[in-house]
Amino acid sequence: MVTDPIADYLTRIRNAQMANHRIVEIPASNLKKRITEILYEKGYILKYKFEDDSKQGIIKIALKYDATTKQPVIQSLERVSRPGLRTYAKPGEFKRVKNGLGVAIISTSKGVMTDKEARAQNVGGEVLCNIF
Repeated sequence: MVTDPIADYLTRIRNAQMANHRIVEIPASNLKKRITEILYEKGYILKYKFEDDSKQGIIKIALKYDATTKQPVIQSLERVSRPGLRTYAKPGEFKRVKNGLGVAIISTSKGVMTDKEARAQNVGGEVLCNIF
């Protein structure tokens, strides 16, 4: 039983990249689906596919690698808010990830979005993870 599904999601992606896998399969949830969509919109993954099975469904993610160096596009995935220590921020308090080059994913009252979108909509929330 997984107590922190978001950390499990990030760890599966991190492990698949370290093993140079092209595709990783992750158990689905609505939150994980939205995080996957954000990763795709920001260009961190090649493509994704949501598949339904008899249980909760599966997310298949095609990982993206640099064509010349064969290094993964995602250099760092870190969980910020954990079950034991939740981290919340107001719209003006979002810390920039890698001086604005990375993305923070925020869970707000208006849905899951990036830190830039949350700043633009002037909403705060729980900082789920940082991606660079």
